[in-house]
Amino acid sequence: MKQVGDILKKFNPATDKYVSREFQSFGYHLAEVLDDMKHKSLYMKLAKTVHRSILEKTLTFVVDSNAKNKGALFMWKLKQLKTAEKSQIPNPKSQENER
Repeated sequence: MKQVGDILKKFNPATDKYVSREFQSFGYHLAEVLDDMKHKSLYMKLAKTVHRSILEKTLTFVVDSNAKNKGALFMWKLKQLKTAEKSQIPNPKSQENER
């Protein structure tokens, strides 16, 4: 993965109209690796809203696979990891009721 400084050195506002923030750079990187440039705005939104560790785990899973449609596999694995994370976090309201 490239450092933010390296990205900013190569940044040209006339040609790089999609990237002005770091999360946009990561979203664009996701779209390139997944070979899904059609949905680059989706990956930028995910990079902004979803925790980076979840996205990196998902990307690692997809890159290691031999899938034809990497974008679909990415979204499937992302959903799976997000639901697994939600089930691990205890609900504070349910703990209050137990007391």
